[in-house]
Formats: sequence, structure tokens, C-alpha cells
Amino acid sequence: MSILVAALVAAPVISLVMVAAQGSGDLWPHLVAYVLPQAISDTLLLLLGTGVLVIAIGTGAAWLVTAYDFPGRGVLQWGLLLPLAMPTYIIAYAYLDLLHPIGPVQSALRALLGLSSPRDLILPDIRSMGGCILLFGFVLYPYVYFSTRAMFVMQMANLIEVGRTLGATRTGVFRRVALPLARPAIAVGTSLALMDALNDIGASEFLGVRTMTVSIYSTWVNRSNLPGAAQIALIMLALVVALILIERFARRRQSYAGSTQRARRLVPELLTGGKALAAFLFCAAPILIGFIAPALYLCVEAVARLRFAGLSPSLIGQIGNTILISALATLVSLALGLTLAFTARLMRNAFTDAILRIASLGYALPGTVLAIGLLGPLALMDDAISTLSELVTGRTTGLVMSASGIALIYAYVARFLTISAGNVESGLSRLSLSLDHAARTLGESAGGVSRRIHLPLISPALASAALLVFVDCMKELPATLLLRPLNFETLATHLYGEAARGTYEDGSLAALAIVVFGLLPMILLARTSQVTGKPRADLPAHEVVAHG
Repeated sequence: MSILVAALVAAPVISLVMVAAQGSGDLWPHLVAYVLPQAISDTLLLLLGTGVLVIAIGTGAAWLVTAYDFPGRGVLQWGLLLPLAMPTYIIAYAYLDLLHPIGPVQSALRALLGLSSPRDLILPDIRSMGGCILLFGFVLYPYVYFSTRAMFVMQMANLIEVGRTLGATRTGVFRRVALPLARPAIAVGTSLALMDALNDIGASEFLGVRTMTVSIYSTWVNRSNLPGAAQIALIMLALVVALILIERFARRRQSYAGSTQRARRLVPELLTGGKALAAFLFCAAPILIGFIAPALYLCVEAVARLRFAGLSPSLIGQIGNTILISALATLVSLALGLTLAFTARLMRNAFTDAILRIASLGYALPGTVLAIGLLGPLALMDDAISTLSELVTGRTTGLVMSASGIALIYAYVARFLTISAGNVESGLSRLSLSLDHAARTLGESAGGVSRRIHLPLISPALASAALLVFVDCMKELPATLLLRPLNFETLATHLYGEAARGTYEDGSLAALAIVVFGLLPMILLARTSQVTGKPRADLPAHEVVAHG
């Protein structure tokens, strides 16, 4: 069964290569001359700028709330996670209206300065590469913050204190001791943030940045050239692999061994006066820009929309579609994740490790790449089902897989399977093998051990995995746009359509609903982080901060 799961996840990659090999005909010279140069340069520039910003904000905030004590620190510790509840396409949607020349921000500035015409006050346009980098940085920095803060918390206090006794300042200890130890966590968080930026389609398109993801979508949908889109997708996939290899290369010779004794946590140094204010403002600014301002905007616009037109019946249907398809994908993902994790526990060897790695490929695949790769496997399944139906009933079934919600469920499961499998595997790793051995000596079968012992004990890990997968499915936009059935709208696709038409107020309710659901895992993370000071074992840092 585990081999079949791995094959289903690997199938889109194989199919992508086969589709790309068909050639794009006369369109390829146009792509090479006019599309790819801008797409590659914009993508690399976006990744570079976003990487610098998330490292600076995430690492700086993590060190400040760990090493120093200042007013508001307790609230900021969990508040810094909140921007992860705000998908990139929603924050772009919100700021396009907030910073519009006749929007609330510029209107308030003109009133404050006594100006009457929008032409009298010209601010930098948010629809630019700089605006895109800025918004991505303030939304995606929690990837770095969460993993880096966990590393800072786990570092033993005596390492820091030894540096202080040798004459180093707190800043010097951070630069020469804490930061080198935290480099693996920074690398992991940064790579996750960059892969999330690479997966984005809505924010980049709204802000006028022609990334490779946008080029894939336009080549497929607007130019009706699937092989050309597949060829761009292969280049993009190579970029994703390069990001993963760079992250592993950056920490290839780094390891950290802690003492066998319980680590003593670092005592924060009290800040007062101007230093305390500076620390508070540095940590509060990302929360304000990345969550509070756009969330308040969505609330105001949603209330205005409800007062004007009430709750649209179509929106209720879209909420139902979103919850239904996300719930089904979550159930399938949990079932397959349990299968993979139990197989790895019962038969741990190089082969099962390879199966787990292959099954985790989907999370590294951007939604557009995954969608194109799925077309081949879905078509083969449709042909097989139709042939079987014709043999049995004498009638063909048509596109059972490709033209139904099954395609979306397949895409969601392939993309987010690593979250469920990783959480279940982490939960199982906390259970001693002696439990298994004792149950087996009492005559219990392997299935009985899993059902009667493992499942009850790992229920918190299962609940965490279900919540994270469900929310990620709700927020996923690229794969949903490309694989949804006709006349099937989710909250994400509804919001994309309204933003593309410029009717921002009509999409505010859908955006607010997505943000509210996105807050659920952030509350879970905040509680575990606030109570224990470090991530729980069933919530690994590289999985719990998954962002759609």
C-alpha cells in the first residue's frame, strides 16, 4: 500500500516530463524570447528580496523575544505567528485597496496634509517588485521566526553565559554563538518561505510581477499551450530542487549536540526606556503590517458588504464547497499518512525511508506544477474506468476523474500528504517500541497494536495533522484554479475572481472566512509555544508552519 501511495505522488512528476517532451510547437521561440527571461529574472529577484527580508525580520524578532524582556513581550511571542493565517494573495488583495490613490490610507494622508487631489500626493506604487517583496516578507517571516525561536529556546543558557563571562556583549553573543547555532533552523525556515513565495499566483499577478508561476498559468489558460506550460513548470521544478539542495548544502557540516542533562533556559535581560521601545516596535511592526491592518480592512469591508447586500447564497455554496472538498482531502490524507507512518514503524529500513521521501515530494511541488503533472495520471484513470465500465455495462463513463472534485482531492492529498505523515510519524516516535513488543507477546496482531494502542496515544498528533491539512486545503489557490470542475467555486477562487475584476469589496467576506479558518492552527501553535517555550514533538517545525 505504501508503494502505491508513493507511486501516486511521484506520478505527476513523471507525467510532467512526458507532457513537456511533446514540444510546444511555434510558441517556444516566443516563450524563450519574451516570456522566460522576464519570468526567471522576476522570480529570482522576488526570491532574493523575500529571503533577505524574512531572515532579517524572523531572526531578529526571535532573538528579541527570547533574549530580552520588555513590555508587551508575552503578547508579541504568539502575535508574531499571526501573519501565517494571512495567505499572500489575500494580503495583496487587501493592500491593493488600502493603498489605492483613493483608498483609506492616501485619503487620510491628503486630509492630514490639506490636499484635495490624488495627484497632489504621489506615493510609491504597491504594484511593483518592491511592493511584492515587502508584502511577501511581512507575511512569510513567521516560517523563520518559529523555527529559529525554537532553536534559541533550546540552546542551553550556559553557552550564552560563558560568552558573557568572556567579555562578549549580548549582541556579540548573538552574532558569534546563538546565530551560528541557529543557522540550520534559519535555513529550513527560509527555504519554506521561498517555496511558499514560489507557489504563489494571486499576489504576484495582482501586484504586476510576472513570476514563473504566473507564466505557467497564462501559457496554459490564456495561450492554450499545455506542453509549453509543462516546459516552464520543469524549469520551475528545477528551481525548487535547487532551493532544497542549497538549504541542505548550507548546513551540511553543521550539527548540534546538547548535554544529556536538562537544558537550563536563558534568562531574558530586562530592557527599559528607548531600548525597550525599539524592541517592541521592531516586533510589533510585522504583526501590524502582516496581519492587523489587512484583517481590520477585511472586517470593515465584510460588515459593509453584509449591510449592503446581506450574505449571498452563492457565497454560502462556496463555503460549503470549500469545507466539503477540504474535509474529504483531509480524511484521505490522514488515512494515507497513517499507512505510511505505520509501515515505517513496523518495517524501518532503507526501502521504507525511500518510500517516505517519495511520498513527501508533493509538498515541494508548487500548485501549478502539480496541476499540470496530474493531467496525465487523471487521463489514464479516466480511460481505465471508461474501458471497464464499457466492458461491464456497455456504456462509457466520461471524465470521472478529470472533470470532478476527485481531481482536486488528488491534488490536495499529493501536496499535503507530508504534513499528515510527518505529524503521525513524529507522534509514533514518542511511543516506546516496548509497548509494541509487549502487546505482540500477549498475542495481539500488528493491526491490533496500531488500532488499540497507537491510535489512542497519538490522537493529539492526528488532530494537529487534520487541522493543518484542512486549513492548507482551504487556502490552496493555484491547484484549485487549474483543476476545479466547471462552475465549481471555492472561497479562494471566488476571491481571486473578485480581485481580478477589481471588485475588492465583494471578495472581502470570502477573504475574511479564509483568514478566520487560518487562525486555528496559529492558535494551536501559539498555545504550545507559549506554554512550553518550544514546539511540541507532534508538531515538527518544518511541517506545522505549512502556509497555502
